[in-house]
Amino acid sequence: MAGSDDKTLSLNALSLSRRALLRGAAFAGAGALFGSRALAQEDPIAQVLQIHSGEWSDGFDAASSGAATVRTTLPILSTETTMAVDAAIAQYNDIVARGGWPVVPADKTLQLGMRDPSVLALRERLTISGDLSPSIGMSDAFDSFVDGAVRRFQARHGIAADGVAGSSTLNAMNIPAAVRLGQLTTNLERLRSMTAQPLGDRYVCANIPAAQVEAVEYDRVVSRHTTVVGKVDRQSPVLSSKIYQINFNPYWTVPASIIKKDLIPLMQKQPDYLTKKHIRIFTQKGDEIPPQAVNWHSDEAVNYMFRQDPGDFNSLGTVKISFHNPYQVYMHDTPAKDLFGREERFDSSGCMRTQNIRQLITWLLRDSPGWDRTRIDEVFRTAERIDADIADPVPLYWVYITAWAMPDGAVHFRNDIYNHDGLDQLALR
Repeated sequence: MAGSDDKTLSLNALSLSRRALLRGAAFAGAGALFGSRALAQEDPIAQVLQIHSGEWSDGFDAASSGAATVRTTLPILSTETTMAVDAAIAQYNDIVARGGWPVVPADKTLQLGMRDPSVLALRERLTISGDLSPSIGMSDAFDSFVDGAVRRFQARHGIAADGVAGSSTLNAMNIPAAVRLGQLTTNLERLRSMTAQPLGDRYVCANIPAAQVEAVEYDRVVSRHTTVVGKVDRQSPVLSSKIYQINFNPYWTVPASIIKKDLIPLMQKQPDYLTKKHIRIFTQKGDEIPPQAVNWHSDEAVNYMFRQDPGDFNSLGTVKISFHNPYQVYMHDTPAKDLFGREERFDSSGCMRTQNIRQLITWLLRDSPGWDRTRIDEVFRTAERIDADIADPVPLYWVYITAWAMPDGAVHFRNDIYNHDGLDQLALR
C-alpha cells in the first residue's frame, strides 16, 4: 500500500496499539471481575488473593495453562537467546524500513472455515512476521494454513493457541512493528546485563511479564512452571537472591498493606471473618488476643501480627519457597489452582504463586540429605509443619523480559504490564 493509505494504517495502528498497551493499566481493577465469583466479590481479602474454593487437587495443579507450552530447553537467560535477539532486531529493522505490517480489522473474530475480506490483511500480517509462508498466497479464506499461522503467532505472544483470531490476538497483531522493535532493543540490554554475570550451574529464573518460572541446570531448562505474579498496583519486584529454605505447610502472615487496605474494612462488615479463616492475632510480645479486643474503626490493627494457621485453607497453600529480599515476597503454592489456567495472570500482591510446585521443590532439595521425593510426599501427606534447609542455596532471579528470541527464529513478546518498557511513548511517536 502507498501514499495516504500508509498514513491511515499507521495512525490506526498507533491508536490500536495504544489502547492495547493501556489495557495493562486496567488489569488490577479488572482482576476482581475476570472470572471472579460471589465469594471474591463479598470478601476483599479473597479478591486480593484470588482465593476460590473447590479447585485444590494436584490434578488441576498439573493442568497446563491456556498459553501454548514452550518446547525448547534453552533458558531465557542465555548467550544464545541474546544472539537471537540481535538477529531479531535486524529482522524487525527491515520490517519497519519496508513500512511495517497492515492493521487487521478487529471488529470481528476470525477463525477456521470463514471467508472474509479481513483475512487478506490477516494473511499479509502473518506473512510479514514470518508466521505464514509467502508461498501460501493471498485469499480471503481462513484455511488450515492460516489456522496454523495464527497458532504460531499466539504461542509467541503467550496467548492460548487455539487458532482463533479474537480480540487479544488481534490487539497483539496490531501493535506496530516499530513498537515491537523498540521492545526488542530495550530487552536486549536487559538480557546482556543478566548474561554478562555468572548465573550458577543451577538456578531459578522467574520472568514476570511472561508469568513463568524456569528451573535451569547447566544452561538447559529442566522444568517450566506457570506462575501468578503481582498486580499493577502490587508489583512483583525485579530481584536477585538465593533460595535457602522450603517451608512445608507454612503459616501465612498477613502483610501490613493488606491489613490496612483490606482487613480493617472487612472486619467492620464481617466481625467473624478472622475466626472463619483461621487467622489469629498476636501482640508484639507474642501474646494471642481475640478479634473483639481490637478497635476495628481505627488503625490499631496494624500494630498486631495476623497469622493464618497451616491447612488446606491457607492462602499460601501447602508449601512456600523462601529467599532473602527486602520486599518480603516469596514463591508459594495456592489453593486457587484455577488461576494457572488464565491467559492474564497478574493477580497477586507481589509474591509468585507457582504451578506444580512439588516438582520444583523436589529439584531444589535434590542435594539436601534426607529430602528425597519419598520424604517430600510424606510431609505433604501428613501435613507436618516443617522447614527444610537447602544444602547449597540456589540462585534466584526475578527478571522483567517482555521480548526475546530463540535461535530457531521465533520472536516472543509479552504485554508490558508494569510499563517498564515505555511503550506508550514509542506508540505515540
